[in-house]
Amino acid sequence: MRFQNQQSEEGIQAIHVEEIEPSNRGRTNLHLYHSTIFEPQRELFTPMPPRRRRNSDTADAPEKKLTLFALRLAILEKAASRLGALAFIWATVILLGGFAMTLVSTDFWFVTIILLSESTRIFSRSHELEWQHQAMCSLAESGRRSFRMLKSKSNFILSILRGILQPSSIKQLQGNHDPQLTDDNHNQKVWEYQQQIAQSMRTWLSPDVPLVPHAGWVFVSRNTIRILYWLQLFSATACVVLSLMRLISQDYGKAAGQDEVKGQQKSSLNIFYGLVLAEAFTFLMEKAYLFWKISCCNLLEDVSEKCKLGPRGIVSIRRFFYDTYSKCIQGSIFDGLKMDLISYGAELLVANSGDEQLIGAWTLKSLVTGEQSSTETLRKIGTSAAVMERLVEMLNWKDHAEQDIRNCAAEILSKLTEKKQNGLRVAAIPGAIESIGSLLYTGRNSVSRPDQISPKKVIADEANYDFLAFNLHGLTILMNLAHDHDNCEKIGSAKTLLPKIIDFTGAGESLLRNKQASHTQIEAVERSLEVVRMLAITTGSTGKLLRTEISEIVFTVSNIREILRYGKNNMKLQKLGIEILTGLAMDETAREKIGSSGGIIKLLLSFFFNPGLTEDWKELSVEAGEALALLALENEQNCNRILKDWEVLSWLIGELDNPVLRINASRILYNLCAYSGAECFDRLEGITAAMTIVLKAMMTGREKLLEVSIGLITQICKFINFEKYVMELEKADLKEIDVVEKLVNVLKEYEHANVSVPRIRKFVIEHAIWMMKANRKCIHLFSNFEMEKVLQHVEETISEIESFNIFSGTVGLSHCNTSSSILIRTALQLITEG
Repeated sequence: MRFQNQQSEEGIQAIHVEEIEPSNRGRTNLHLYHSTIFEPQRELFTPMPPRRRRNSDTADAPEKKLTLFALRLAILEKAASRLGALAFIWATVILLGGFAMTLVSTDFWFVTIILLSESTRIFSRSHELEWQHQAMCSLAESGRRSFRMLKSKSNFILSILRGILQPSSIKQLQGNHDPQLTDDNHNQKVWEYQQQIAQSMRTWLSPDVPLVPHAGWVFVSRNTIRILYWLQLFSATACVVLSLMRLISQDYGKAAGQDEVKGQQKSSLNIFYGLVLAEAFTFLMEKAYLFWKISCCNLLEDVSEKCKLGPRGIVSIRRFFYDTYSKCIQGSIFDGLKMDLISYGAELLVANSGDEQLIGAWTLKSLVTGEQSSTETLRKIGTSAAVMERLVEMLNWKDHAEQDIRNCAAEILSKLTEKKQNGLRVAAIPGAIESIGSLLYTGRNSVSRPDQISPKKVIADEANYDFLAFNLHGLTILMNLAHDHDNCEKIGSAKTLLPKIIDFTGAGESLLRNKQASHTQIEAVERSLEVVRMLAITTGSTGKLLRTEISEIVFTVSNIREILRYGKNNMKLQKLGIEILTGLAMDETAREKIGSSGGIIKLLLSFFFNPGLTEDWKELSVEAGEALALLALENEQNCNRILKDWEVLSWLIGELDNPVLRINASRILYNLCAYSGAECFDRLEGITAAMTIVLKAMMTGREKLLEVSIGLITQICKFINFEKYVMELEKADLKEIDVVEKLVNVLKEYEHANVSVPRIRKFVIEHAIWMMKANRKCIHLFSNFEMEKVLQHVEETISEIESFNIFSGTVGLSHCNTSSSILIRTALQLITEG
């Protein structure tokens, strides 16, 4: 016999019976489906994996190529600068100072021109890094230029010419080689972001500063770097040409009619021209090396790709290379070797510039999601209080212009909080939970159902702001944080956060039945259910308070009911919904609220009696059975609701042979017998039909099956006398002595309370008391097996876990009506008096 779901015209599921072949019943091993409510669960500690060597993730860090490249460039640059300085000093002190009167006009003007050229080059070189930094600092600016070029076909040729004429060391930060970056929508978005940032700032953006009034684009600061660059190349080339001319000719003084210059003067001129040639050649070699590595070898693009930085990675890489090179130039050449992308991204993240924050956020997000760099990145972020505080702060940035930064920060935190220790650090930041809750804003009224929102309004909202992406990040972060007990308390105490989470569980019939529904919409429902489930099963006083708060929200149970009713296409959602009901049912008040909600118990029965053939369906049936057993616990009304259909009892008895469902079927039957009202007594009399099956399970079962079978057989005995009991034993090919021996052996086997079967000894004693009261012959049988001695040992090993019906972790709930000590004294008294 099975329940099967059937949708009526009114949308209410009806239950009818379908005959199936016995071979279709579940064949899965019972141990795959274990309870977490009916026995205490110790907190499981995941052993820390062996710590890898610190350099395991960074030994082949791609950015090392850039730092080494920057060091080599710095060596050439400093060598050229030192040679240039020496040549300048030599000319001013030795030539113009010592031989000023005897120096012929030709060499005088050559030296003067070279010094002026060299001075110009040194001046422009000393400021090039500053100008280069200003030209490269704006991510949005590069996107704006790309967008403008792509919007007009007339500018296409001009853009190619710019790419050819533009020096390799100052290429645009984002070229057209990446299809994602040349997309009109993306560049329009970047351009709008830049415009909004510029309008909202009270200061100038460095690349847009007009240096000279009425000069147009020529003297805009971002173009000044080009002028300085070509000026350096021209100066260096001029120095090479002029010095070679004089070194080759060696006609010092002949042009002025002198026979020969003094040896010292000739040597001084040769030294000067040689120094100038060496300095200029070294500088040109540096530029050639730079051009080769950047333009021909595509070093920056290669490093960006290996670091998995994504479409915007070239921005981070170019700026990282510039700053590394700057450190090597301005300080020791080895200073740049200490740079790494993780620390660099963190440094930009906490900066005050919006562009720097975006570059830093994008860099860290890319590194966090990368396989090779994830571990090291999370470790460094997790140990930096300033970075975590800035990430949490960014979650509150709701301006459309800051959407990209906020999205990166949310994704980083979702990865960061996957580790419990990092989650604790994030949650410890003041206002962190509220900031995370801000990601759950949907742009609509929180009490509105998703299927009641105007499609035009949703489309308009999504066009302006990607609420759903932030919702998913927020729910993911909360789900990660909820793994810790203290964080659950913070989530529950955050104002209006629980209603927001519950709101996402309201999928609605239109979404659940739509096979073409968006994956992100279903994922948002799934994550919200996961968060609610983790809050509902929280242990201790915090869990009790959370279950009360969750059950008091009027949409909680009704949302889950719709998921159970219409979520056939999303079985995982149904399983989470049932697990939430089970967690909430640990609270006595919530138990009644769930049972009184129309259709919940009927839906759970339909899931329980229709396990299907797949593993997912079987797990769903097991969860439904556990929820039903818990709803029937100490709740007369729910027991009456379960027994409302007269055939339910026979269906439950039929499942006692099902290896998948028999444990929960036995628990449901036990609670129905133990807690139903007097009006259900007649309906429960049919339970005696299960006597034979339960007796066999008691004699052959192990662990949980043994425990619940002994408890159930005692409840069944309320409806029969001892003669009927003996008849049932004969049907099972058993005798009283067999049962007595089994009960005594169980007590001997479990000489101490067992967390897997906390009530087994209590059930054994209860059944022994019934047998001794029903027939005094059984007293002698128990005495023959030294029951008195066994009971005395049990009395000395009574544990607190035997005093509760269910558990929330290691916390006992639903205290048993009769204590183990009273049962032991009663049994001992019967044996003594017998």
